[in-house]
Amino acid sequence: MTDKPEIKVAILDLYDGIANEGMRGFQDILKRYKAKHQLNLSYEIFDVRKKCEVPNHNHFDIYISSGGPGDPLETEGTEWEKKYFNLIDKLEDHNLSNNPQKKHVFFVCHSFQLMCRKYKLGDINLRRSPSFGVLPVHLTTAGESEPVFEGLADPFYSVDSRSWQVINPNEKRFVELGMQLLAIEKERPYVDLPRALMAIRFNEYFISTQFHPEADAEGMQVYLAKEDKKKEVVSEHGLDKYNEMLERLEDPDKIIHTQNTIIPNFLDQAVLSLQEV
Repeated sequence: MTDKPEIKVAILDLYDGIANEGMRGFQDILKRYKAKHQLNLSYEIFDVRKKCEVPNHNHFDIYISSGGPGDPLETEGTEWEKKYFNLIDKLEDHNLSNNPQKKHVFFVCHSFQLMCRKYKLGDINLRRSPSFGVLPVHLTTAGESEPVFEGLADPFYSVDSRSWQVINPNEKRFVELGMQLLAIEKERPYVDLPRALMAIRFNEYFISTQFHPEADAEGMQVYLAKEDKKKEVVSEHGLDKYNEMLERLEDPDKIIHTQNTIIPNFLDQAVLSLQEV
């Protein structure tokens, strides 16, 4: 009996040292996935922004790039961002080469915005007010046939937490680069504002979401129970909205289902391609 080949995952931490639930969410998903499929899977975390840590592009099979705080425009030219985009460029070059073992990357929230800026896919701006909660995400036609979203309803629900957004997709760039817009923000007929981009497939191996597919009910409950966060949500959205968020956390068809679907589907694709080599 031969040993199972090792699958190595790099988690790129873009939280800049800020306490968050996202990093725990990614690790929990990887641990569950490893146990369920009995894989020889390991992961390593790199503190990209705070410590300027970036993995070697040859040492890992799968990369997950996290969300994070702040303005996705103001860090252009910083040392950590140069290293980050250098890694992405190397992963792209690797995937365009004849090497059959491709590198799969999942980008979340802040990483999504950085990549949209890199590819010039739309306008990045500050929202009138932060978006926060368990909110509906609507699939596009391309999203309906996206394997990573297989098993989700339209709309499906996920945790949305952002002050910044990407709007007004540059359709010419999408066509030129062969990219697909997979999901958009909920429709707000009472507000004359463009709907934000919520998920994009950049290429066969790179996919991204503006929302947080790693978020779970446990982490959100802890987060919303904090007095300062409750005051913030109630002040911004009202007590009814706050209570609605808590109710949605308990619904098995909402973020529990999303967390058990999107990143595991992505891992299925990545692991399958690695095993086929």
